[in-house]
Amino acid sequence: MRAIVLRNERLGLESLPDPTPEAGEVLVKTLACGICGSDLHMADHCHDALAGLRKGRVPVAFEPDQGVVFGHEFCAEILDHGPGCDKRYKAGTRVCSVPYAVNAQGFHHIGYANAYPGGFGELMRLQEHSLLEVPGDLPSELAALTEPLAIGRHAVARARLAGGEVPIVIGCGPVGLSVVMALKAAGFGPVVATDFSPHRRQLAECLGADIVVDPAERAPFDCWLEAAEAPQGFDMYGPMAMLSIGAQPRPCVAFECVGVPGLIARTMLDLPPRSRLVVVGVCMQTDQIEPIVGIGKELDLSFSFGYRPEEFAATLTDLADGRLDAAPLITDRVTLDGVPAAFETLRHPGDHAKILIQHGDRT
Repeated sequence: MRAIVLRNERLGLESLPDPTPEAGEVLVKTLACGICGSDLHMADHCHDALAGLRKGRVPVAFEPDQGVVFGHEFCAEILDHGPGCDKRYKAGTRVCSVPYAVNAQGFHHIGYANAYPGGFGELMRLQEHSLLEVPGDLPSELAALTEPLAIGRHAVARARLAGGEVPIVIGCGPVGLSVVMALKAAGFGPVVATDFSPHRRQLAECLGADIVVDPAERAPFDCWLEAAEAPQGFDMYGPMAMLSIGAQPRPCVAFECVGVPGLIARTMLDLPPRSRLVVVGVCMQTDQIEPIVGIGKELDLSFSFGYRPEEFAATLTDLADGRLDAAPLITDRVTLDGVPAAFETLRHPGDHAKILIQHGDRT
């Protein structure tokens, strides 16, 4: 099969042996696959990321010099079944799946595992019990967005919102936009969203953000304070706020969706007291914060990663039923040959959100 391979810190198109499904697995043909921001971070900071995952005992690992095929946001078509499958989905069925496999060798994150190539390749092997049939006439490219949209659903669940909070989403790339969509779908708001890119701010508004902010022109938390119905003249960093005396604005929940060093610390400085900060952006480099800031403000800091299988399934259902309109997220499409150039484009992504890889017939 043809595949885009990261090998020795370089992306390139290679010809690889076709994967062979093992017991309980199916062989699938990739139909569509999204390029994730984590793929860019992993390509640029592979060794730092893998070292950090090892330190934290997070079971995501691969050997960079052996080559890895990215791609964990995919829709595929079943071609064949391995031994021991019950064949509940026949060949030709379009499917999605959570991007991981667990077998006797351990946990494998599809797309970040040498043994399990992802959707940057023409073929994959998936575990049958994880498959979900793509409902009805949902286009394959929208079905492939189940994975990034499930990220937003899980992040909102991690925030444990009670309904009175005013959320602010920092960064309107695909992750931030998925959080905006999940917040609005769950009925939370008003939602404040901030990004330097005019195009991404426009996308955030299109997908439901109530207030969009250009941080180059106005401090995002000043806009949040207005949306939070603060009393006239309220100083969110003053003693009345610190001691929670008198009338207060609605609670703040911030979602950090960029994933670059320094932004968690910067956001902690800007947050009003007793805020919650949910870190959704995947920073793969060493970072640092000032604990005294969080202590003095009594901030709640949590991190969000991935999703539960039931959240993934519910997201696919919402896409099929039209409760989530993901089409505006797709800003470009490429073939395998165009993936390296797409990576360069996404390193300066002002005009883009999600670039999809479309797979044609194998040659």
